[in-house]
Amino acid sequence: MKENKPKVKVKLSAMAKREERIGLLFVAAPAVGFLLFMLWPIIFAVLTSLTTWNGAKGIQGMFDRFCGLDNYVTLFKDSKFWQTLVTTIIYLIGIPIGMALGLICAMGMNRKIPGVRVLRTMYYIPVISSLVAVSILWAWVYNYDYGLLNVIIKTLTGRHGPNWLGDEVLIKVSMIIFMVWKGLGSSIILYLAGLQNIPRSYYEAAMVDGANGWQKFRNITLPLLSPVTFYILVTTLIGGFQVFVEVQVMTPGGNGGIGYSAATIVFYLYQKAFESYQLGYASAIAVILAIIIFIITLINFVGQDKWVKTIE
Repeated sequence: MKENKPKVKVKLSAMAKREERIGLLFVAAPAVGFLLFMLWPIIFAVLTSLTTWNGAKGIQGMFDRFCGLDNYVTLFKDSKFWQTLVTTIIYLIGIPIGMALGLICAMGMNRKIPGVRVLRTMYYIPVISSLVAVSILWAWVYNYDYGLLNVIIKTLTGRHGPNWLGDEVLIKVSMIIFMVWKGLGSSIILYLAGLQNIPRSYYEAAMVDGANGWQKFRNITLPLLSPVTFYILVTTLIGGFQVFVEVQVMTPGGNGGIGYSAATIVFYLYQKAFESYQLGYASAIAVILAIIIFIITLINFVGQDKWVKTIE
């Protein structure tokens, strides 16, 4: 029989102990940040969603207005909640459009052509620009009377363009176009980095085997860009469910559009919380939204093994 030898505790030197303490400090910083700015707000939102708190009397006022699950019962009967949720999902149509355009532009810029760096910078400027500023800019572009888009339409056709932000259907189309434009630069840069990370030897081997351009794209480029595609898909889906500024700035009067046609779930949450002061009800909306985002993100991570490929 083997004898169980007692484990000898290694005594750390003074320098090793110092490095260990410094390492713990580095680990503690994000941990404390998570507890303060993520975990506690989530717990607070869940607790608030079980009340009819309106912000009065501070935290004590919140516990005086406990209502259990009444907010959730009311929420699932709320037609505006479902309307804004559907509108938010409609806006997600822009995600695959933006990803496809981003990939096409990235492939075009992944070439040694004059001025390609300037072109990359131009496409990325909207990403780093103020969302409020570019939303105001696009509201002017879509203006019915003197907007750039309708001026171009009238110049080319002789007829006045439509009321882009005053029609229940066109306002959704307008928002999707703007969101695709705003996020295009980010997709281009990420896809460009992914394309430059694919070894040229793969394409050279395919050429030796007689593969044409489409076959190389389908069997090499797309599979090896799948990690980038997965990242863009997950992050844009999360961001797509949190659209707010565009609706607040671009809709006439900031009221969510004609018939509330452009309002998103976060816009509805904002109005309930900071205009109607129904903080408990708004927190219930936030909790449901967080659950929806979590489920969609989880589905993406569970299913990634079926289509996400890596370079071996």
